[in-house]
Order: sequence, then structure tokens, then C-alpha cells
Amino acid sequence: MLRTISNVLRLIGKELHSIRADPVMLILVVYCFTVAIYMVSNDASTDVRHVAIAVVDEDQSQLSRRLADAIRPPEFQPPVPIAANEVEAALNAGRFIFVLHVPPRFEADLVAGHQPELLLEVDATAMAQAGNGATDVQRVVAAEIANHLSGGAGGVEGPVDLVVRAWFNPNLETVWFGAVMQVMNNITMLTLILAGAALIREREHGTVEHLLVMPVTPSQIVLSKILANGLVIVVAAALCLTVVVHWALGVPIAGSMPLFLTGTALYTVTVASMGILLATFSTSMGQFGLLVIPVMVILNLLSGGMTPLESMPDWLRLTMQLLGPSPHFVGFAQGVLYRGAGLATVWPDLLAFTAQGAVFFSLSLMRFRGVLLRI
Repeated sequence: MLRTISNVLRLIGKELHSIRADPVMLILVVYCFTVAIYMVSNDASTDVRHVAIAVVDEDQSQLSRRLADAIRPPEFQPPVPIAANEVEAALNAGRFIFVLHVPPRFEADLVAGHQPELLLEVDATAMAQAGNGATDVQRVVAAEIANHLSGGAGGVEGPVDLVVRAWFNPNLETVWFGAVMQVMNNITMLTLILAGAALIREREHGTVEHLLVMPVTPSQIVLSKILANGLVIVVAAALCLTVVVHWALGVPIAGSMPLFLTGTALYTVTVASMGILLATFSTSMGQFGLLVIPVMVILNLLSGGMTPLESMPDWLRLTMQLLGPSPHFVGFAQGVLYRGAGLATVWPDLLAFTAQGAVFFSLSLMRFRGVLLRI
């Protein structure tokens, strides 16, 4: 037992030395957990900000002017008045995302008790802003009309008073969500790449034969590669959450950092085992890259982080939960980092991707032994 531990520790030291001696890989890790996290979270926002909007005012009434004045920054740019015959050309040219039509006699019909219609044309090629912005325009218009009808008394009392309380992200900041999700995606991506590349590097440099003449077993070789690369990712993720996410972006960490890092360590074992498994089907870094790309896309896009698992078809959701560790890791990480959940809450997800890790480790070890027999 002591010899096994000693061999694994020595092999881990060799792997860490190999990573340190690879400047490209080091730059990739640093970039993905610093610049990439900050830029994607802070700048690639789906919030409605400074959206171009035009108003076709065919009523020229006090209410129509109030509607135009109510649409203001920072959500929207100052509304641009245009004629009705200019709308199609403006939308085709991409000058505006929204065009609000106020028909003739709108205010008069509204005061008379009729139900006049407002038309909002939307350029839905900007899908995220179109959906969120249309809701914002509807909210602004409805509030202004209610205020106008009540004579400035603050609106008309409805039969139901709806009170909305947003938990865990009270200001609905997309940066809070995007930063943590980007960290989770990068953990998956880099663990998969680093672990697989470690094995491919041995084969391309011909150092696998050196390992075969050493008093080490295939399980020790595979375990050392998984633990060494997982250690790098866990340390990088801890620094990223503390320095970039918490300090630079101002995202609060609600839960226990030690619990999250423990789960992350187990998750990296699972994903690194997948990386080793994919590497056993490859003979070069190019082949490994072609295998990793589709697997990485599926793990990230269908993890439940970008879109809810409930919106997926039942067969796809069950398949991802059975075969993919990423949905369980997303559930675990969101529970700990967003909601401050403890082990009593997140243990099912923790157990799920740990069990999947045992399966992937066994498969990768079996495949690695087969590779060694062919050398």
C-alpha cells in the first residue's frame, strides 16, 4: 500500500512538472479562469441595454408623447420618431430592434372606453433582446396608460396585488449567473483537455515505454494523471471564484467554499476519466481534439446550466442525467454557490457524478491496459 501511494505521488510530481514545462497549456488555464471568465460574464450580457427603438406617432396626442417619453435609457436609446412608410426599410436595414406604432385617435378611443390596439414590431433576429425588450416595452406602456387614465394617481387598483420576490439574485443580475456558469463550463472543458492531452503527450513523445519498464501499474499511471490534472483545475477554480468572480465581478458566494471544492475535486476525477477514455481512442493530439469537441459541446450545452433540464425532451434529459456528469455538477454547484445549500441537500448530485466517475475510471483503465498491450 505504501509503495502504491509513493508511486502515485511520484507520478503526480512528474505530471505537474510536465504541465509546468508546457507554456501553452499554462497560458490556456490562466486565460480561461481569468480573462475569459471576466469578459464573458461582464460583457456578453443578454440584458436589455441601449436597444434602438423607433416610434410611429399617428395620434400626436398628449398620451402618445408620454409613451415616447417613458421609454428611456439605460434599457433603450431615446426613441426616434419615424413615419409609417419608413418602418419596413428601417427594420430591413437593422436600424431598430423595436418599432412602436401609435394609431390615430388612440387617446380619444381609450378615454371613450374603447379598446384601441398598439402595434410593436420586433426584429427577432436579436432573439434574447427581442424577447426581454418586448416585455419591458409592454410593462412601460401599460404603466404609463394606467397612470394616464387614473389622472396621475399612480394607476388603477386591480383585484390582485402581485408581489414578486427574487431569491438568490434579487437584482436579477446576469453577471451573477454568467460568472458561475462560465467557471463550471471551463472546469469541464479544461479537465477533459488536460487529462486526455497528458496521455496523448506520453504516446507522441514515446515515454509510455519508459513507464512500462518502471515498477508501476497501469492503474497508478491513470490515477496519477487524473489527480495531477484535477489538482491544477481545482486550484485554478478556487482562485478564480475568489479573485475574479467574488472580488472583481462582485458576485457573492452564498455557500461553503470547502464543500464546493470537494465536489469539484470529485467531479474532475469523473471528467478526467472521460478525457483519458477518449485519449485511448486517439493516436495524436489532432484526433483527440476532434473527439473532445463534440463531447465538450454536449456536456456544456445540455448540462442544464444554459437552459433548464425540464425544457428538454424526457428521453434526452434522462440520458444526460444517466450518462453525463455535468447536469449533476451544475445542480450541485448552483445549490452550494447560489443558494448556500449544505451537504444534506446536494448529496444526491454529489453521489451521482461520483458513481459515474467510478464507471468512467474503470472503462478508461480497461482501455489503457489494452493500449499498453499493443505497444
